[in-house]
Amino acid sequence: MEIIMEVPILNAPAAEVPINTAAPLDDTSRSTVIDQNDGRYVTHEFRGKTFRLDREKARARKEAKRVINGLRTAELNVLPLKYPEAYRIYKQMKANHWEPDVIDMTKDCTQWNSGALKPKERWIIEMGVGYFSAAEGIVGDSVLHAIEDNLTAAELKHAALRWIAEESIHMDSLLHIISSLDIDQDEVTARFNDIPSIRRKNDFITRQMPAVKRGLDLTQTVNKQIFAKALFGISQVMEGTQFYGLFAMILSLYRQNKMTGIGQMFQYTLRDESNHIALGRFLFTELIHENPDIWTPEFREELRSFMREGVELEKDFVCDCLPEDSVGMTQAEFITYVDYNADRRLVSVGLEPLSQVTVNPFPWLDEVIFLKKEKNFFETRVTEYQTSGSVTNTAEDDLV
Repeated sequence: MEIIMEVPILNAPAAEVPINTAAPLDDTSRSTVIDQNDGRYVTHEFRGKTFRLDREKARARKEAKRVINGLRTAELNVLPLKYPEAYRIYKQMKANHWEPDVIDMTKDCTQWNSGALKPKERWIIEMGVGYFSAAEGIVGDSVLHAIEDNLTAAELKHAALRWIAEESIHMDSLLHIISSLDIDQDEVTARFNDIPSIRRKNDFITRQMPAVKRGLDLTQTVNKQIFAKALFGISQVMEGTQFYGLFAMILSLYRQNKMTGIGQMFQYTLRDESNHIALGRFLFTELIHENPDIWTPEFREELRSFMREGVELEKDFVCDCLPEDSVGMTQAEFITYVDYNADRRLVSVGLEPLSQVTVNPFPWLDEVIFLKKEKNFFETRVTEYQTSGSVTNTAEDDLV
């Protein structure tokens, strides 16, 4: 609301103005509503001054908020809140906060150094560390420079910054794993540089980002589509589809009481990813709603083709991670799981599926991700937690 008359700033030192908290306020210290003016204006009197507030201008400010191309000053003020769903997801992310270096890696170290793991199980862990050490950084950098920089509503930027912060936590967890198990850092680096399926996945996503990072005129439809594709690529293709296969492998080991510290960290990371997917989907669908010129038949097919390419790259990667059936699951199940995730991401944003896979081959994953114990994370080493004020979720679809 616009303040017609500004309040002067009183600069007298606090020591010279003693405050008697027990004394009642005199009449001049009270704010009195003296005029409603048919609902548009509300006028207050306070200490002999009169202030008229314009409700209509406040409503116009709210209407001027947009995902992109909105009122620029709205970037600095979360009020009036236009996108409460983004704020709800932010609170959900905050409720799931966790710290990697508190997780006990003692059992993992014993299993890693004692020969308790089969070679193919060690390979899965090594591939997980090698891939995610690069992938989490790609997501964080892309959300910061390609997505958050272009948002023009404060509550959307607020939620995106929490998304970025969680990517830093995920990178921290990988450093905790590497240092705990004394894994050769040069080998980890070589893995994401030299294994073709990892390199192709990373190149596939990063090639979408330079144009958005340089800054685009987002009043032009073609540039809006570039931004929308980057948002879709990070949240629905990369995090929503290409992360899940390897997560399932590691969490399958966790179910078998192997590498439980790593399993707990990946459990929390995947729960975070579910919120990132939900936030990305919300931003994407609101963007399309506010900019219907984006949503041409050609662009819809472009996104489906983009997902199709991501799926094929992910299937190659899954075969490299699991060259033979292991960890209680088959390679064929993982291939089906990739198709299942891709289709539900497409359908959730209004696109036609690619494969028609409707049955999740790993229904136990939701239980592993969202299992909670009501204990204070910072006072215990119990690591299946969620803060008491958080929304109760029992499956990823609860976040839709």
